[in-house]
Amino acid sequence: MEQIKGKLGGKKVLLMGLGILGGGAASARWLLEQGAILTITDMKTAEALGPSLAKLEDIKSQIRFVLGEHKESDFIENDIIVVNPDVPSTSPFIKIAREHGKRIENELSLFYAACPSRTTVAVTGTRGKTTTVNWTAHFLKGLRPDALITGNSPENPLLGSLERISPETPVVIEAPSFLLELAAESDFAPHVAVITNVYQDHLNRHGTMENYAAIKGNVFRKQKAGDFAIFNYANEWTKYFIAQNPQSKILFFYTKQLPQNKEGIYADGGNIVLRLHGKEETIMKSEEFVSQWGEHNLENLLGASLAAIVSGLDHWEIETLARTLSQVRYRQEKIFENDFVRIYNDTAATSPDATIAALARFGKDGPGTTVLIAGGTDRDLDFKEWAVAVKANLRAENLILLGGTATEKMKKELSQIGFGQINEKETLEECLHATLLRADALSKDSGTKIAILFSPGAKSFGKFKNEFDRGQQFEAATEKLTGGKVREDA
Repeated sequence: MEQIKGKLGGKKVLLMGLGILGGGAASARWLLEQGAILTITDMKTAEALGPSLAKLEDIKSQIRFVLGEHKESDFIENDIIVVNPDVPSTSPFIKIAREHGKRIENELSLFYAACPSRTTVAVTGTRGKTTTVNWTAHFLKGLRPDALITGNSPENPLLGSLERISPETPVVIEAPSFLLELAAESDFAPHVAVITNVYQDHLNRHGTMENYAAIKGNVFRKQKAGDFAIFNYANEWTKYFIAQNPQSKILFFYTKQLPQNKEGIYADGGNIVLRLHGKEETIMKSEEFVSQWGEHNLENLLGASLAAIVSGLDHWEIETLARTLSQVRYRQEKIFENDFVRIYNDTAATSPDATIAALARFGKDGPGTTVLIAGGTDRDLDFKEWAVAVKANLRAENLILLGGTATEKMKKELSQIGFGQINEKETLEECLHATLLRADALSKDSGTKIAILFSPGAKSFGKFKNEFDRGQQFEAATEKLTGGKVREDA
């Protein structure tokens, strides 16, 4: 920490993007603590940034604010530019800063430079990274109770976590592509890097799948011998990552038997098998886990288990610790249940692939057992496979779409494969009301409970601040329309 303070003390630092989720406020407070002369600039107005500004009330006199605009002069006159994750690296203001030789940082690069932990695990991927992060931390708490999660979370901002970290603290970092954009320019090199998978996403920012995958690959780019890079053997982009010639030890996880020349962890014949150092050992049975968590979560379990084991956890502890895994909020999370319905909040499903995975879980009992709410804001994504999965797992009357730019693409794809009449609503509450009526009728006809799945398959902007706000609003609507408390009966 003193090393970083020496670099920032007396330096003129521009924090580009305060944001509304809390990470920017935590970064501002940390930068001041390191002795920075701080300016904060954001295109949002002070009114829009109200919640974040309130968190800085006690130190605002120490900060210069430029809100509602960016000034070119700020990017020339400050020594260091700290970029909010929502700011793309292609920003013209970042270009100006680079042309003037300014040092560009973000939360992740600053965090890693200041983090004293000797056990760092960084997880990235299109799907499953949050669950894998949470489950890896759960396993590592079996090694040390002070293991913690940070990154990509309003509750656990990167720079706000540093004061809780010692050299012995295992740290699990959720590293989305937005944070990894600058990683290749920094010394970021976690001891364990996990890529859960790569699917089409964020192309409105990254342009091509190749560029998106290359940014994901920054998670292992600076690793050395003695570190570990863990890949999903089934994902088509894994060959691309291996071709990047990681210097770390390459391991795999796979829901089938791994080829004999590959090391890692895999599921086969109802067993989860660890293969390391030329030895194979069955560490647990998989049937009970799959029954509780679904087949789609098996990859997350395997990735998390392997990351924890190479971080120092005894592999024999995995089976016991797996019995106490917790549901991750907003990821296919059951929030309500009564005599005729179970309601699941999957607001973190911000891409078509995430909803396809959810449908694979909830549609397995037949097309009449699940009612889906989907729709949102487009990010240059393709919904052809989403539409095929919807048709395979749902009756047309069991789909309710929430209006949005992505919803228009969803409707077009469904129409082209002859899905049937599409029911669209303008508000989330209207969607939930319609699904509750439908689920009630289905339950009475079948005598079974019906699953209501809120899995948007798209971003949330336009109607909501972000996917977390969307999830909270869905919970509020659930309480209002059911008269019950979310999670109390779930």
